[in-house]
Amino acid sequence: MEDAFVQWLRDRLPASPRLKLGPGDDAAVLAWGARRDLVVSSDLLAEGVHFDSGSASPQQIGHKALAVNLSDLAAMAATPVAAVVSLLAPREGAGGLDALALCQGLYAGLLPLAERFDLTIAGGDTNTWSGGLVIDIVILGEAHPRGSLTRAGAAPGDALLVTGPLGGSLLGAHLDFAPRVREAIALRDAYELHAGMDITDGLSLDLSRLAEASGVGAVIDLAAVPIDAAAVRRSAKSGRSPLEHALSDGEDFELLLAAPPAEAQRILREQPAGLSITQVGECVAGAGLQGRGADGTLKPLPAFGYLHR
Repeated sequence: MEDAFVQWLRDRLPASPRLKLGPGDDAAVLAWGARRDLVVSSDLLAEGVHFDSGSASPQQIGHKALAVNLSDLAAMAATPVAAVVSLLAPREGAGGLDALALCQGLYAGLLPLAERFDLTIAGGDTNTWSGGLVIDIVILGEAHPRGSLTRAGAAPGDALLVTGPLGGSLLGAHLDFAPRVREAIALRDAYELHAGMDITDGLSLDLSRLAEASGVGAVIDLAAVPIDAAAVRRSAKSGRSPLEHALSDGEDFELLLAAPPAEAQRILREQPAGLSITQVGECVAGAGLQGRGADGTLKPLPAFGYLHR
């Protein structure tokens, strides 16, 4: 539903001279007078979809709610500036807490993360209702001096890089991950990057979106995909392979980058910003995804991952 609705919106929203990049990327980009462009994103998290307040603490939920928004800015290599936080709390509370204590706990989780990235919490709205907890954050950032990193710049021959291991985030990492804000800015500072995004819905699905936005195809070297230990633990119970989890679990919040081959080799050699960067494939002419086995055989690869239906 989500992808179809975004396309529907893109076909109908009127053009604006202020809007340099609209719906369909990790964030919007607005012309902002004499200053660098304004980068804006919003993520809404809901009970039963993005968290379970029966097993996750309010502090963990608050941290995640802000972290996913910061990850959108990281995808664009933007510097965080401010956020507006809206809470829709269950009238009777949740997780053994009344509504007031629940909202206070959410802020206890998100404020340390805001402080870490020098982000101003500028306000928001709070209400109660008869349903589950909902938290929505609008985040504002300043574009990188070299321009915003988008999904649309990859070219045939570009190497595809990821900044860390993938899969198994539902075992806990999705609640306490560190968004790659500083790492993205450092990479944009030092290297030529053609395209980028964060991995939120699974490597294969998100790569298909980057490839489509760039008008290219993509090949994933299946043996090269870095697999998190949590994906191995999930595999023991799910009946799916660790690789399948790494390709499709989502909420890894690592960066997926496309870079020219020589620049990619420099990144891999230097391993900047304390990252463990891996090349997982390359962009090719054409369309669609392919998986390459250890013997070099290419087969079509479905773009599968988390979809809002």
